[in-house]
Amino acid sequence: MYQVVIDTNVLVAALRSRRGASFRLLDLLGDPRWQANLSIALALEYEQVAKRKCVQGEVTEQLIDDILDRLFFRCRRRPVFYRWRPFLPDPKDDFVLEVAVESQCDFIITFNTKDFAGVEQFGIAAVTPKEFLMKIGEHV
Repeated sequence: MYQVVIDTNVLVAALRSRRGASFRLLDLLGDPRWQANLSIALALEYEQVAKRKCVQGEVTEQLIDDILDRLFFRCRRRPVFYRWRPFLPDPKDDFVLEVAVESQCDFIITFNTKDFAGVEQFGIAAVTPKEFLMKIGEHV
């Protein structure tokens, strides 16, 4: 079973469109081939960014809360005891790396793979949602 961390930009993309790899990835939460991991800091960022960027039309705060509840229920919650800061070019991404290291993740799933340059030294690969879905045998 692959261990992964999903970057916030993937969640935002899934909330904005029901098409594409991001939505499919969230639809597959709970799949036995992989396990998503998160920390309290990442959960709080998911909520803040989703509500700031995605509330419009049919996407209400209540819908975002419902989606996040499902996401949080399916993810393995990980306490982070060691900080790897500063490590990445964007300090706002460091806590994503910290969850990935704590969870012994195989992948960080993100659209900004270049922002995670160097995570290979932790045995982690930064991949897009489409690349990850292909890795587990899904077609988008």
